[in-house]
Amino acid sequence: MDAKALSLPSRTLDNTRPSEVSRGATKQRKIARKLPVQKVWSTPTLIAIQVAILVGFLVLWEICADLKIIDPFFWSQPSAIWETLVIFLTQGDAFTDIAFTFRSTIFGFIIGTTGGALLGMSFWWSRNYAQTMQPYIVCLESIPKLALAPLIVLVFGMGLASKVAIATALTIIVATLTAYGGVQAVDKDQERLLYSLGASRWQVFTKLVVPSCIPWIISILRVNIGLALTGSIVGEFVSSQHGLGRTILYAGSTYEISLVWVAILILSALSMVMYVSVAWLEKVLRKGVVH
Repeated sequence: MDAKALSLPSRTLDNTRPSEVSRGATKQRKIARKLPVQKVWSTPTLIAIQVAILVGFLVLWEICADLKIIDPFFWSQPSAIWETLVIFLTQGDAFTDIAFTFRSTIFGFIIGTTGGALLGMSFWWSRNYAQTMQPYIVCLESIPKLALAPLIVLVFGMGLASKVAIATALTIIVATLTAYGGVQAVDKDQERLLYSLGASRWQVFTKLVVPSCIPWIISILRVNIGLALTGSIVGEFVSSQHGLGRTILYAGSTYEISLVWVAILILSALSMVMYVSVAWLEKVLRKGVVH
């Protein structure tokens, strides 16, 4: 072997000197060390900051109303809202209205989500049936269903049924399209495998299609609870004898701005309770699906 070749400095396969590789690695480590590390606040700290922001906002609102920077007739003020809240809870029909809105929301949520999920999964049984119904489902989704609220109230009356019907109309199409998306995502290889092992269509549906669609259905629970609450409130706006929506409409027509804020505050608390409950249910169902 040529001695001159032996005297050449060793190189890597990509014609790079080992010293250059070492310097590059050192440079990368220095860059990695410079990446910022964000400190995560503890839960008590986050709660304290959130409470401080809320208190500061209320204090600023009260001061601006007292100094007439904002018109208290149109915006009210926290002290007046608190007095109205106490009166509403102790002397008014607060609990009747809350129960009415809660029932119509929950019934519409359950009926719409369950009915939509079953309808969406039923499209698996026949491709012709799915293709026939798909244009109608898409058409119903594109229709502004809140515009149908007066007609629904005329058909179902001023009671609970019309509010449940509006809440159902807002949730059922979303659940149908989502469940149908789960049907389309079913693994065809697993389906063929089950058929090759002698499974019936019902067994394939219950053992493969339904479990495959459940995560899709779970993903829309929190969306549908909000839609159901919106439908209930709109129904109460149109015509109702009870409900928080009726309270807001009545207070607005009589210029009782404090009562409007009270109803909105209670409605916000109700929506948070339902949202947290559905989020907990979603977590439980996800664990059941995974395990």
